[in-house]
Amino acid sequence: MRFAAFASGPGDSDDETLRRKFWRKLGHVATQIPFAEELLAAYYCAFDRSTPRRVQLMLIGAIAYFVLPTDLVPDWLPAVGFTDDAAVLVATLKLVADHVRDEHRTAAREKLATLRTPH
Repeated sequence: MRFAAFASGPGDSDDETLRRKFWRKLGHVATQIPFAEELLAAYYCAFDRSTPRRVQLMLIGAIAYFVLPTDLVPDWLPAVGFTDDAAVLVATLKLVADHVRDEHRTAAREKLATLRTPH
């Protein structure tokens, strides 16, 4: 399934930068983090035009935290590096759970399968 319903607006250049950094980082760690599917579903929901703006902003905040090179627990630490990223994501998803739809989760599963398949 292709997921093309992305938001557009005044922050497009910032959105583009976030998207580029997101895909680059996810490509490097997709096989290492157990919350990759939830992260991708959050990504698809955040950029879905039908998602309410406040929900988009909350999800984009969680995604930006994942992308940031500096955070509470450095990502390069074995076993604990992504625990803070996961905590931020889980907390955000609990707040917006009704907006993450089956189509976001399906798109996430399909994309994750391609990311985890050796090229």
